Amino acid sequence: MPLIRPVRAAVLLTAGSLLLTGCGGTAAPAAGATATLANCGHEVRVPAPPRRAVSLNQGTTEILLSLGLADRLAGTATWTDPVMKGLEKANAKVPRIADDNPSFERVLDEEPDFVAASFVSTLGKGGVATREQFDKLGVPTYVSPSDCAGKDNSTGGDGSRAEALGIDTVYGEVRDLATVFGVEQRGEELVASLRQRMRKATAGLDASDVTLLYWFANSESPYMAGCCGAPGIITRAVGARNVFDDTHDEWPQINWETVADRDPDVLVIGDLTRRSQTAESAAKKIAFLESNPVTRTMDAVRHKRYVLLSGQAMNPTIRTVEGVEEVAAGLREFGLVK
Repeated sequence: MPLIRPVRAAVLLTAGSLLLTGCGGTAAPAAGATATLANCGHEVRVPAPPRRAVSLNQGTTEILLSLGLADRLAGTATWTDPVMKGLEKANAKVPRIADDNPSFERVLDEEPDFVAASFVSTLGKGGVATREQFDKLGVPTYVSPSDCAGKDNSTGGDGSRAEALGIDTVYGEVRDLATVFGVEQRGEELVASLRQRMRKATAGLDASDVTLLYWFANSESPYMAGCCGAPGIITRAVGARNVFDDTHDEWPQINWETVADRDPDVLVIGDLTRRSQTAESAAKKIAFLESNPVTRTMDAVRHKRYVLLSGQAMNPTIRTVEGVEEVAAGLREFGLVK
């Protein structure tokens, strides 16, 4: 996800439940007991279910809200999309301490007893603060395992993946957080709901002859999805092929001449509400594609084969399931599936 940790817009989701995996995991403790998790190279010990948690990214926030934990959140931060449909009332109850990364001091103002983030960079050097800084104050931290499992974040940009990310890692995050908060049954119910939606969206779908391209942001040096992040989950679920599946970088910047040469059947476009880069909204992206002499002759552009996704759907979050639903529906609408 392009450097300013992206959150991409998508479609629907309902509150639910969780499970326990992470970059490692343990058996779920009884509600109220100490939870200990192996998480992205750290051991996380939470002595009791949090009462004043702070979520630093929209992805983790929407999981916690889906688990019915709005009353346990002292604050949220870093929003790039409207909150997931169905969570508006719950989200309105939680203070937003910053639209982007808050300062370390601002987070501490909320006296947090647990801090969660979607990205390693959020709780690393140059982010809000390091995990070690929170550790020194006795505040346990958690990072979405999807941003560390099989991923190298030291390569610059948005990192690269040696292994393709699977949706089970996202389900594992749900279970981890449900365990931490002592609401394991809600976690299992949420995972079951997500699994059912995946099955329903892809039932009878054969898109083996279809090629896709995912454009997240920026018209000057566009961020396109590589093989193995959240767009990889979507692509494999519908049985299609990403035209840039030959790169393991999470979101490489690729010139338009190369994009036009790959000439995908369908363009999956991030419809973002943030304003940090050029061509954030889908409308601006489409206007660019249809006016630029390099891109306007592409097959997908000439036939207006566009599928619009939120930033969150293009990140590895519970809304990636939305991405599967929307891409599958688009392929059916375009008559491209067998």
